[in-house]
Amino acid sequence: MYVLVTYDVETATPAGAKRLRLVAKQCQNYGQRVQNSVFECLIDERHFVMLKDALAKIIDHQADSIRFYSLGNNWSRKIEHIGRQTAFNLDGDLII
Repeated sequence: MYVLVTYDVETATPAGAKRLRLVAKQCQNYGQRVQNSVFECLIDERHFVMLKDALAKIIDHQADSIRFYSLGNNWSRKIEHIGRQTAFNLDGDLII
């Protein structure tokens, strides 16, 4: 499944700044950053549940917000891009 993860973490305090770093690091474990607080993740249902659980344990539920947008099976037809392309194709071959 293709999931877009967006978040807004309160960073006015040192604890908030730490949560922001932890949320970003957790999202990087499952996908790629495409904007400052936006990640694209091509993951199966099991890993999606694990990601949500990990993020729920990090955030302050009174101050922070995370949104998940599931784009379904035909996700490639639902994404349009204008401007410089900074992300790689998650579904394609990756050569390291």
